[in-house]
Amino acid sequence: MKQVAASIGGLLFGALVCAGSAFGDKSSTPDPELRSQLIKAVNETSSFADRFDAEVWLLDMARRLERKVPDPAQRLELLRMVHFEAMRVELPAELVLAVIEVESNFDRWAISSVGARGLMQVMPFWLKEIGRPDDNLFHPPTNLRMGCTILRYYYDKEKGDLQRALARYNGSLGRTTYSDKVFRSLRTRWYRQ
Repeated sequence: MKQVAASIGGLLFGALVCAGSAFGDKSSTPDPELRSQLIKAVNETSSFADRFDAEVWLLDMARRLERKVPDPAQRLELLRMVHFEAMRVELPAELVLAVIEVESNFDRWAISSVGARGLMQVMPFWLKEIGRPDDNLFHPPTNLRMGCTILRYYYDKEKGDLQRALARYNGSLGRTTYSDKVFRSLRTRWYRQ
């Protein structure tokens, strides 16, 4: 067991050395703070099947998210939360990332023209509806929990038709513009390797 853990740690270290420039470190050694944050995120992430899966997914998605969320610690924490909430409702985490990109472009402070808030652009009336008017939709864990739950509800309501579920989520049922944007984001940036 210790050999497996050492091998995984070596793989993580090697991957970080190779990916140093992807995380803003131009030298040949990884950023120690990033390495520490990644290890911490991996160890705290209970939604992954195993530690290796967590390392691979987090490293891959962190590289893709770097331009939108420059701070390595915030980036890893966001990815950990997205993965946890997506797995909790049995949705692909990559789909949730695509929805976030289309909805808010990863701006946790985003407010739409109709008042939707946060990463997944959740409407504030939901807070009253569920008896939690004091919750904060700009708080990423709250926003992700509600957004993922709402998306899963619409997915079930549409009997697995993701295009219709996305249109419901966006309030554009009967049109495909929104779902096409999410699918394009999923296909071009958030696809699973």
